[in-house]
Formats: sequence, structure tokens, C-alpha cells
Amino acid sequence: MINVSTNFRFWILVSIVAVSGFSQGMLLPLIAVILEHSGVSSSLNGLNATALYIGILLVSPFMEQPLRKFGYKPVIIFGGLLVIVSLALFPLWKTFWFWFILRLFIGIGDHALHFGTQTWITSFSPAKKRGRNLSLYGLFFGIGFATGPLMTPLVNVNVALPFILSSVLCLAGWVFLFALKNEYPDQEIMVHSFSATLKRFSQAWKYGWAAFLPPLAYGMLESSLNGSFPVYALRIGLDVKSVSVLLASFAIGAIVFQLPLGILSDTFGRRTILITILFLGSICFTAASFLEQSFLLLAVCLFVAGMFVGSTFSLGISYMADLMPKNLFPTGNLMCGIFFSLGSLIGPTLGGFFIQYFKNISFFHIISTLFFIIFLTLMLNKEMSLVTSKD
Repeated sequence: MINVSTNFRFWILVSIVAVSGFSQGMLLPLIAVILEHSGVSSSLNGLNATALYIGILLVSPFMEQPLRKFGYKPVIIFGGLLVIVSLALFPLWKTFWFWFILRLFIGIGDHALHFGTQTWITSFSPAKKRGRNLSLYGLFFGIGFATGPLMTPLVNVNVALPFILSSVLCLAGWVFLFALKNEYPDQEIMVHSFSATLKRFSQAWKYGWAAFLPPLAYGMLESSLNGSFPVYALRIGLDVKSVSVLLASFAIGAIVFQLPLGILSDTFGRRTILITILFLGSICFTAASFLEQSFLLLAVCLFVAGMFVGSTFSLGISYMADLMPKNLFPTGNLMCGIFFSLGSLIGPTLGGFFIQYFKNISFFHIISTLFFIIFLTLMLNKEMSLVTSKD
């Protein structure tokens, strides 16, 4: 086994996350556009996008025990392999339900990969650098996610081409995982049964419920923006290329401010930064609802919105780590993933429903309202970092 330094381990983990982000960023708009061109309704289109997040929810209650038993590395390797195989199978059969099942498996694989990497990074990062490290995690995921939608126009060359390219890229990143030495999470409390896992979920909820709301909001935002917005944009007269650029604008905005916001959260506190960016994000999406007829102004607005709210998931994980003891980190990370998935399930379903039945309501009004509600909830919650590892 190759003995690698902590720094090298960190960069391998964030690099594989970037590749995962690329595949996710490509899949949502790509399949939305393909299904829209095939005559599938916006509500069914949204339903197909939820498959990935259904997979995450299905596997979540069973994820912590294998992580504690086998360690981080096997869980991440398994997740990466499942994603690679599923991506390679997409061109095999172009049907709604076959693609739904493949997205379900990608959800399971992605969740294993992200749960393993998030928990590993959270556990070996010192508190004073946790915001920075998790913001770099989010930054690399954002870089991958930003480039993913740019693959959508390749569907005009060949429907199979984007899937093949994504699968090969994931395979190239996956092989580097074998250079890592396996480690195990804090074993003060072992998980021997499903009921014990549920008990730990209850403990994690008691300590960190406020930290699970930003991942919920980000899940709704990401999935609806990439799964429902392409349909909405095509119906208001934008073309596929414009949709790709708009999605990339948001993702690039998120990339620009991931690291600065992570560092600021280490200095001024996670709760303060989260409250600020949720409020500003709500304002940006409200403005976008009035600017959607101008491609340039809409691109600028989405870029600025990305700068503010593109870090809500990584900041939510950092905030969770502030609120609970270290031996609950795996459970807390798992619950961040669960709430992200719940938001991701609600996002495209709600978006597709509004696009189909409420044509006079702007897509961006839904998102701005969501962020304002989460902002108010965190404002009213006065608790901050009440738990330390000594507890």
C-alpha cells in the first residue's frame, strides 16, 4: 500500500469529488433536454430527475454501518464503480424507466462516494481549518458541476457521446483511490443494528437540526435549476446553448466564492455567514424573476446568486460539525445527505408541477421564497456551537 500524506489524501478525495460533480452536472440538464425533445411532459421529466435522490434516500439508513465496519476507502471505491458502470449503460437503451433505474443506481453510488469523502475530510480536518477544507471540497465539486452542463450540446452530435465521455473521466479519477490507505471513523459508539442507527439519527437531529436546513435548500436549488429550469427556459424561448451557459454561470459564481466563504466562516462563524448568504440569495433570485427576458442580465444575476448560495451545502456540513460531538460526525454527514436528497426530490417535482400548471408564476419565485424561509428559520434559532468533542 502506498503511504501518502494527509495533504495528498485530501487532494485525491476532492479530485474524485470534482469528477462526480461533472457527471451530476451533465446528467440533469442533458436528460431533461433529451426527454423534452422526445415529447415527455415536464412533470414526468421532473419525476425522472428524482430517481437519483430516491436512490440516495433508499441507501442512507444502511450506509453508516458498512462505513464503520470497512472504513472510508472501500465505501468510496464501491460508490465510484457503481457510477462508472451506470453511466456506461445509458446509451444501451433509451427508455424512460431504464434511465430512471440507472439514475437510481447513480444516486446510490454518488451517495456512497460523497458520504465517504465528506466524513473522511470532516474527521481529519482541524476545527480552525474545517470551513476551508470543506469549502475546497465544495469548490472542486462546483468546478466539475460547472463543466458538466457544457456537455449538453454534444447531444446534437451523438446521444451516447456525453455518457461515454463522463464514464471514461470517472474511471480515470477512480483509479487514484487505490493509492489511499484505508482509515476508520471514530469507533466510540458502534452501530450494530438498524434500530441503533435510528437512535443515532435522533441524537444527531437533536444537536444539529439547524445545520440540515442549508443542505435541504441547496438540494432543492440544484436539482430544480438543473432538472426543471432547462424545460422552463426552452418554453420561454431560450435555446439549449443558452441554457448551458446560464447553468454554468451559476456554477462558476459558486466556484468563485466557495473558498472565501469557507475562510470567512472559520473567522466569523458558520451561522452568521449562512444567514447572510441565504438572505442575499433570496434577493438575487427575486431579481432574476424580473430579468428572465434578458439573457445577459439573467446570466449576471445567476452568477451573483451562485456566489452567495453555491456554498450552502459545504457550509451546512461545517456548521453540523460545530454543533455535535466528533463520534456523531458520520451520522451528521449522513443526515446532511438525506436532507440534501429530500430537497433534491422536492425540487424538480415542484418545479415541473409549477411549470406545467402555473404558467404565470416565474420559476425563480419558488427558489427565492425557499431561501427566505430558511433564512428566517436560522435567524429565529439562537443556538450556535453548543457542543464540543468533550460532550
